[in-house]
Amino acid sequence: MTDRKFAPVWATLFIFLMLYGAGAYHYAGFRDLLVLSNLLTDNAFLIVAGIGMTFVILSGGIDMSVGAMIALVGVLMGTMLNDYGYHPLTAIAIALLFSMIAGTFVGILVAVFGLQPFVVTLVAMFLYRGIAYLINLNSVPVSHPFLTMLSDIYFPLPGRGGVSIIVLVTGLLLVLGVVLAHQTRFGMNVYAVGGDRKVAYLMGLPVIPTVIYVYALSGLFSGIAGVIFTLYTGAAYPLAAIGVELDVITAVVMGGAMLTGGVGLVVGTFLGCLVLGIIQTLIAFDGTLNSGWTKVAIAGFLLLFLLLQKGSVRFLVRGYPDQAD
Repeated sequence: MTDRKFAPVWATLFIFLMLYGAGAYHYAGFRDLLVLSNLLTDNAFLIVAGIGMTFVILSGGIDMSVGAMIALVGVLMGTMLNDYGYHPLTAIAIALLFSMIAGTFVGILVAVFGLQPFVVTLVAMFLYRGIAYLINLNSVPVSHPFLTMLSDIYFPLPGRGGVSIIVLVTGLLLVLGVVLAHQTRFGMNVYAVGGDRKVAYLMGLPVIPTVIYVYALSGLFSGIAGVIFTLYTGAAYPLAAIGVELDVITAVVMGGAMLTGGVGLVVGTFLGCLVLGIIQTLIAFDGTLNSGWTKVAIAGFLLLFLLLQKGSVRFLVRGYPDQAD
């Protein structure tokens, strides 16, 4: 973490603390732990989808189908619950199995057939959204006594804040993502493939299986994000989560990952999601600013992180200034 290539991660943490400090200074209610707990709950689906996207970007790929998968999983869940009477756990298991299989198929197209990830996942985005439309054009309510019981699981914190089941699941998935990325051979292979695929081939690493696993993992995490989003909103809609894939990619980049692959941290993605969320929270607390300022602020911060990444790469290539002299 002391390496200069992780400077964007530290910048993300600094900006989050700066924004939170500004909010706490200007608004008394901002200091309540309810703000932090709501920040985590509101952005839980984005964090989970971002974990899967981090692995894809680390491998040098991209996944444009995240938002469509979130919507499709929600519609599948709602249809199975309402029209076929499935138990929520069965419906969730089937939806997640579908998302992982779909992600695996995308990975095969990218790794085995050598198709461009952007194009393949763009096709998948249209396909998933189209299937969601075919299943149901209307909003589908998602309600069940079991889901109500889950939503009642809440651990209060000092003040008005608390930890919901959604936050708990997100935290567990975040820990799982960190372990996969940094404590397993699979994670090391992902970094190697993203750093230089030709060198990874020459080293005898399983490049093709690694890429397939990466997209399968992204599909699975997108599916879990769809489940969380559906439980959070209490309904499923085929138009849900439009453009979320861009928010996810933005969070990953703001967290320090490079789109060229090989550099990034899962924790950085988590911080990037929190920055996106706290910008929206500050604008909501102000009450006088147009919501369009959210996009303007995000664009400015994203440009800042890209410049930081450019500087990091320059230092990595040329060395420190005193060494160059």
